[in-house]
Amino acid sequence: MKHLPNLITALRLVLVPFIWKLLWDREYERALALGAIASISDAVDGWVARKFSATSKIGAYMDPVADKLMLSGAYLIFGLDRVVPAYLTWIVLGRDALILLFAAGVYLFTKIRDFPPSRWGKLSTLIQILTALIILVNHGSIIFDLITYKLERWMTWLCAAMTVWSAIHYLWLAIERLMADRGKGSLIESPQ
Repeated sequence: MKHLPNLITALRLVLVPFIWKLLWDREYERALALGAIASISDAVDGWVARKFSATSKIGAYMDPVADKLMLSGAYLIFGLDRVVPAYLTWIVLGRDALILLFAAGVYLFTKIRDFPPSRWGKLSTLIQILTALIILVNHGSIIFDLITYKLERWMTWLCAAMTVWSAIHYLWLAIERLMADRGKGSLIESPQ
């Protein structure tokens, strides 16, 4: 039972390229079905990890990586296919790249080793997921009317705004953390 959450997360990682391929081929209904399986697996692995105290460091790294690969890839494909405005693709990918580069710099040049997600970051991810789901439903179904079109446009703007805000908030928290740790002593890890 100890490794079950990691196996479920690994399954989600395996699904990612298949979801990307379906999106690229504009098979939105099938991509939505596989995405639903991936989303359910995300909820199940978290529940199993908490219920059976089967959390692990590798799981803590793999889980957000699986989520980000799926979402970033989806938004990249949506952008290349002009399903979403280019600005949204740049914002989603730019935020993830900025945070990744900042975390890598902190990891390489300081003693800080944990980078917990913020509430705004989690909310941003949720809105990115909901926006992607609305896009898949709208473009995958025969029924595409004015209401769903307006909802997609509204969610696109909300997704962009929340993604930008979560990036600003994450960097703010990271800088505060760096300053707090700086006051405690040397931030730089000594060579071994």
